[in-house]
Amino acid sequence: MSSTTDRPGGSEDPFAVAEALQSVVRDTAALDRERPAPPPEDRPTEAIPAGERPGSEDDRRDTVIVDDAMLGRRETVRVPAQRRPAPGRGAPLPVAALFATVWAALLTYLPVAAVIGLARTLEGAGGLVAAAHAGLAGWLLGHGVPIGTSIGPLALAPLLLTVLVVWRLNRAGLHVTRAIGARRSGSFAKALLVAVAVGTAYTLIGVLAAQLTDGRGTEISTARAASHFLALGLAGALLGALRGTGAVSTLARRLPPALRHGFRTGLVAAFLVVGAGAVVGGLAVALGGAQAAEIIANYRTGVAGQAGITLISVGYAVNATIWVAAYLLGPGFAIGTDSAVRLTEVTLGPPPMVPLIAGLPEGPLGAAGTVLLALPVIAGAVAGWTLTQRLRFGRDNAWRATRHTSTGKVTVADAEPPWPLVIMSGLLAGPVAGLVLAGLAWASGGALGSGRLSRIGPDPIQTGIVAAIVVAVAVTLGAAATRAFRRR
Repeated sequence: MSSTTDRPGGSEDPFAVAEALQSVVRDTAALDRERPAPPPEDRPTEAIPAGERPGSEDDRRDTVIVDDAMLGRRETVRVPAQRRPAPGRGAPLPVAALFATVWAALLTYLPVAAVIGLARTLEGAGGLVAAAHAGLAGWLLGHGVPIGTSIGPLALAPLLLTVLVVWRLNRAGLHVTRAIGARRSGSFAKALLVAVAVGTAYTLIGVLAAQLTDGRGTEISTARAASHFLALGLAGALLGALRGTGAVSTLARRLPPALRHGFRTGLVAAFLVVGAGAVVGGLAVALGGAQAAEIIANYRTGVAGQAGITLISVGYAVNATIWVAAYLLGPGFAIGTDSAVRLTEVTLGPPPMVPLIAGLPEGPLGAAGTVLLALPVIAGAVAGWTLTQRLRFGRDNAWRATRHTSTGKVTVADAEPPWPLVIMSGLLAGPVAGLVLAGLAWASGGALGSGRLSRIGPDPIQTGIVAAIVVAVAVTLGAAATRAFRRR
């Protein structure tokens, strides 16, 4: 290590070196360049002793040399990281559950009350109190609670409102999980505790709503309201709590691979079949748009009343989608007693005058019916394709058909999934899809009074059995074909 006279005491301190450099910079003055000397003449030269060379000692300055290697070898000063504050206690579970549940109930009740209240107020059918009462009855109906009227029980739940209710309860479970500090804990017990708390609070809200609605031209069973609100509260909040705690992944890892993949594929297949029903049903209503507009105009209730009829039809659009899915599977659905709407048979009495009936078929379908029967099979085959792709490349890379290695490289999967896993997962997907579609068929049906319209919707048992068979065969064939004919 070289040292200089400007480095104090031969110190290797970089700060001392920096001060020396600053002193050199301050003491340095700009010098004018001298003109080049003329070429030397041819005359003899003599050596000058070193001590007698021009320039005094003051005119010479030592050069400060900064040794980068030394600076690199110096000890590193470790600055302690800022400590995070110790996590405090989360909010009390009863308070968080009550707040989130009340907020979820308000967000689902207010749209119903606003729509019904607007229609009734503009048509002069009552004030705000009557509109709030009617909105509360419609909100209870969205939870599947039957409402007793002078024409009989109204038990056909608008499933679009039900979906909104489940979604808000799902968000309530997620928010409560975060509030109590159980997020990403992986604890199923905490998720279940959150679901029970939210379900209990929601049951109390349902009981209160039933008490306020009962006795004013509508009959509400408090016990039925409590059971329906409890079931929806537990189911919706448990979905959100499982997502919030991450317990879904924990539970999935404990299941056998065939059961885990079969369950997921069955859900995919069921919702693909429902999606096919939504496409066909929407297309049918669009083709019958003139009839739907005529039905709305025949009400002669003004703009507000016609808007209310339209919104009610939108609320039952999910029901109609499930009915069309049952129609594509084969069992079909009923609109009233002694009625049947199938691909091979259409028997109808006077239907309810709502715009959705514009999409009803006028009779059995011929060659077009064969094409429609293929839609659930195609949906199952697509679900089978996703099953094999997921087994090959993992859940995150199934659609990109690539696999990320530990080194960060992207490669194509080398090993194919074993045949037993592919076949077993495909076969298990059938019963799962059958149970899901049977439950949806049951939830979409109901009654509009005690007369001829006391039976509306598909038969859950028939729909579930046919769906299980169709999906099991289609998924297995699709998964096996994808496994056998891999693109190289």
